[in-house]
Amino acid sequence: MSFEGLDFTILGPAFIAGLLVLSTHVPLGQEVLKRGIIFIDLAIAQIAGLGVIAAYRFGWDIHGWEVQAAALGTALIAAVVLNTLEKHYQAYQEALIGAIFVLAATASILILAGNPHGGESLKELLVGQILWITWEQLLPTALVTGLILLALLSCRQNLQHLGFYLLFAVAITSSVQLVGVYLVFASLIIPALGSIGNKNSLSRAYLIGGAGYGIGLILSSFLDLPSGAMIVWCIAVVALLSALATKRKQRPISS
Repeated sequence: MSFEGLDFTILGPAFIAGLLVLSTHVPLGQEVLKRGIIFIDLAIAQIAGLGVIAAYRFGWDIHGWEVQAAALGTALIAAVVLNTLEKHYQAYQEALIGAIFVLAATASILILAGNPHGGESLKELLVGQILWITWEQLLPTALVTGLILLALLSCRQNLQHLGFYLLFAVAITSSVQLVGVYLVFASLIIPALGSIGNKNSLSRAYLIGGAGYGIGLILSSFLDLPSGAMIVWCIAVVALLSALATKRKQRPISS
């Protein structure tokens, strides 16, 4: 155990990054649950990551605009494909989304097969490097997040089919390089699950996610454990406690 990692200059940007991710992913996650397409975020996140890996394989700067364009481009293509699947193959949509995820994941492995640092690159894509985030990196993320939230607030009631998938792809692309595939999925789905049945489900979901990020960052620093994995578990535990508390309140009092 060590208190050396409890440094605001490290944990501060990481926590703010988590809040930015949650600000868009919580309402999108609730919409995903409503539509019953749970694994769409995993598929699009993995495909956006595939774009990053392909760009990196071509020798482009990992923080350059080319990599960002590759990630966004592949994610938008995936959004169009998923919209087509919803129109023509709705009965098999979840299975097809799962197949797309597996194909994208294995394509990443194949592309990195000849890279001596391929395993580390793949790990960073999945788990993320949230503790390496700087204040400077948060500025473009905050701008993209603001635009996505504006679109959600103004068009959420009329956001159907292709529009939803495209907005979803932009949100996922901006966050997967920031926090990794696993945290993207956790931020989307787990707070939404933990707030089911609550009257203020959106506020409750935000609280679950925020508490999970905060507690996870502190524990990972204190115990010297990987931050991304710890945050996922903390979000899950907080969501479970929230769901149990909601269920207990709704239980009728026996006479």
